[in-house]
Amino acid sequence: MDWFKRKKESLKPIQKKELPDGLWIKCDGCGEIIFKKELEKKFYVCPHCDMHMRVGNDVYISVLLDKGSFREFNKNIKSADPLEFTDFKHYSDRYKATVKKTGINEAVVTGTGSLDKHKVVVAIMDFRFLGGSMGSVVGEKIARAIDKALKLKCPLIIVSSSGGARMHEGVLSLMQLAKTSAKLAQLAKMGIPYISILTNPTTGGTTASFAMLGDVHIAEPGALIGFAGPRVIKQTIGQDLPKGFQRSEFVQEHGFLDLIVHRHELKERISKILSFLESKN
Repeated sequence: MDWFKRKKESLKPIQKKELPDGLWIKCDGCGEIIFKKELEKKFYVCPHCDMHMRVGNDVYISVLLDKGSFREFNKNIKSADPLEFTDFKHYSDRYKATVKKTGINEAVVTGTGSLDKHKVVVAIMDFRFLGGSMGSVVGEKIARAIDKALKLKCPLIIVSSSGGARMHEGVLSLMQLAKTSAKLAQLAKMGIPYISILTNPTTGGTTASFAMLGDVHIAEPGALIGFAGPRVIKQTIGQDLPKGFQRSEFVQEHGFLDLIVHRHELKERISKILSFLESKN
């Protein structure tokens, strides 16, 4: 029976190394697994299928503005809970949890900066904050950003990324559509340029107000742009929708966009537009 005894020591198992969370990211477009550090260098654009991934305000600040030029204002304005709204949890609790998770106080960040030495005011929406929903503070911060552009007499750039109005604030949220639209009318009257950048997704009340009131409308490739979502529209009309419906390319083809610009080229293209508008003025 000694024939069946192991004469050598068995192979020692290699201790499994735990990889930190978030080290790799899967592309929703092609399914490729990509090293996060590589994606950061490419501003979160997939190197395999060119899909523009959803990103936070910090990435757009890096993409658009000259390094170190961004100066945030109205940072500490926070939403209240006037309706004491509750669904699965209290709105106030959901809001506090989102602030803690994202590190920002609202779904839009506003500030001044320079873009290729052009002085600009920017308002950048962040989908991570309650789906980029437009509540009363989002409307107020955008209105104040417009006031800042009027005061400084410099162009305004708004980057939209939103699921629409914030249901937790009811009619107070819907009032922001009129409020921001009226403010933009003042900007237009003064002849100050407003460039609207639409990213994935730009829907609901955001599309129905400031997102589609720009002097120039620019979208990233493949961005979902519309009012109601395609699923709701399909159920309402009872018909299949065209291929690519409500994506940037479809929207541009039907006359609602001026340009579709790759994320890497946004700064250069906007700089040329601003130079052209300045020379015209």
